[in-house]
Amino acid sequence: MLSLNLRPLSIMSKRQRPIQSPPSTPPTPQTRNPKRPKTILKPTKWVPLNLTQSELSLPLTFPTGQTFRWRQTGPLQYTGVVGSHLVSLRHLENGDVSYCLHHTTTSETNAKLALLDLLNVGISLAGIWEVFSASDSRFAELASYLGGARVLRQDPVECLIQFLCSSNNNIQRITKMVDFVSSLGNHLGSVGGFEFHEFPSLERLSMVSEKEFREAGFGYRAKYITGTVKALQLKPGGGAEWLLSLRKTELEEGIEALSTLPGVGPKVAACIALFSLDQHHAIPVDTHVWQIATRYLIPELAGARLTPKLCGRVAEAFVSKYGKYAGWAQTLLFIAELPSQKALLPAHFSNAKESKAAKKKDRKSHTAVDTSIVY
Repeated sequence: MLSLNLRPLSIMSKRQRPIQSPPSTPPTPQTRNPKRPKTILKPTKWVPLNLTQSELSLPLTFPTGQTFRWRQTGPLQYTGVVGSHLVSLRHLENGDVSYCLHHTTTSETNAKLALLDLLNVGISLAGIWEVFSASDSRFAELASYLGGARVLRQDPVECLIQFLCSSNNNIQRITKMVDFVSSLGNHLGSVGGFEFHEFPSLERLSMVSEKEFREAGFGYRAKYITGTVKALQLKPGGGAEWLLSLRKTELEEGIEALSTLPGVGPKVAACIALFSLDQHHAIPVDTHVWQIATRYLIPELAGARLTPKLCGRVAEAFVSKYGKYAGWAQTLLFIAELPSQKALLPAHFSNAKESKAAKKKDRKSHTAVDTSIVY
C-alpha cells in the first residue's frame, strides 16, 4: 500500500489543461413560485479563495455525480448552498478560484469556513496525485488532463438523501427529485434563474408522506426516504449526530451501520462514506467501476459476473494500488469515463479492444443511466 507524505498545495503538473466548461447543457431552471417572498441577495462581490485550478476544477467536481444541488450559473461558475449559505464559485482567467457570498444567516467568516470544509481543502490534491502518479503512469497522464477533480465533504444527511434518490436512476430524474426535497427547506434566493434552498431538516422531511413523495415522481424510492428519515429520528441523540459520529468509525463499521437504513446498499453506503464521512478509501462499486478495475487493476477477472464478493475484490484492488486515499484516485478514474470528459481526452485513452458486441450489451444493460454516468 502506498504511504502518502502530503506536501503543501502546489501545482501538480506543468502540463495543465485549459479550463473547459462541460459540454452538456445545465439542467432547466426551476420554475419560480410567484407566491414565495423574494429574498434580497447581497451585492455581488468576488473574493479570491486561494485555490488554483490544479487544486479545484469546478467543472470536474460539481457536475460529476457527487452532488446534485449545485448548478452552473455562468461560464465556469457554479452556485450552491453550504448549510445556510448561498455561494457561487468561479474560475478566474488564470484558473484560480474565487467565491461570492450571496446570502448567509450568520457571518461571512462562518460562510467561508463552511465552504472550505465542503471543499476538503485540508487535503492537498496535488500531494495525493503526485504519489499516485509516481506509481501509475496511466493515472499520471489522465491527471495532466483532468487536474483539480476534488472529492467533496458534504453534510451527511444531505448526501444520504441525495444518494437514496440516485438508486437505478439518471442525472435528470435525480436532479428533479433532489430539487423537490430541497424546496422543502428555507428559500435562500435565486441565482442565474435557479432557486436555492437550505436543505430541509429531518423533522421537516418527516412531515412529507410516502404518498406525497410518490406523487412527486419518486416511485419506490419514496418508501426508502420516509423509512430512512424515521429510522434516523429514532437514533440516540438524533439522526444528524448519529451520521456525523460515523466519521470517527472504521470504514467497515460505517458501511455496516449505513446499510441498516432502508434503501441503503453497499454502493450507496460507500458513496455516503466517501463524499461525507471522511472515509477516503471507500470505493463505490458499480458496473462502471468494475469495468475500470478489470481493465487496469485485476484483468484476470475480466468477463466475470460482478457479485458482492467481487465488489470486495474491486475495493481491495483500489486500496492496494492507491492506499488510504484510494477513493480519490477512483473518483478521477471514474470521471475520466464520463462521456463529457472522454470527448476531451486524446483518442488513445479509449478502450480500443472493446468489441462492438460488448458496447451494445453495455448500452442495453445501462439504459437507466441515460447518457450520464452516476455513482
